[in-house]
Amino acid sequence: MNQIRTGILATNRAIAGLNSRWRNLYYRSLGVKLHGYIWMRQVEIPRNFEDIEIESDCALDRGVVLLCSGEPLPHPKIHIRANTYINRNTFIDAIESLTIGKNCAIGPGCYITDHDHGQDLTLPPLKQPMIAKPTQIGNRVWIGANVTILKGVTIGDRTIVGAGSVVTRELPSDAIAVGVPATVIKYRGK
Repeated sequence: MNQIRTGILATNRAIAGLNSRWRNLYYRSLGVKLHGYIWMRQVEIPRNFEDIEIESDCALDRGVVLLCSGEPLPHPKIHIRANTYINRNTFIDAIESLTIGKNCAIGPGCYITDHDHGQDLTLPPLKQPMIAKPTQIGNRVWIGANVTILKGVTIGDRTIVGAGSVVTRELPSDAIAVGVPATVIKYRGK
């Protein structure tokens, strides 16, 4: 019985690997800049493919959405650096510049953006102009499940953001931050 189970698991892994390779070829052909092999499990990139750059050895799990809107820019709107893992059902939404550093771990169900809408009282919500500020996540950052990171935020290297937090302002390197809004509660190694 264990041999059958082992065989089924091996077959499932092989199929998942082939599907991931097919997604690499498909998104490359549409203009996504993929450097090396990227592990992709049922990832969704609905448009503006040329605005996305992903470096080698990254993994994007099931249900990850990479969405770029607006006119093309001379630089990638979403740039994911090498060896980063993005867990299930995370939504990354950019119109200007959203960078995720090397060796990061992003938990499931996160929302990361570089923009929001204006607040003009004379306009209905869907007619509001978009307001963008670059969002940057440093290297070796660990983001817990269901974290929201808003526009204009910089998260320093090696910082940990606790599950369910909402990051509304800069977090320094080596910090541990939690809450709504996320607040530094201590520093790593201290």
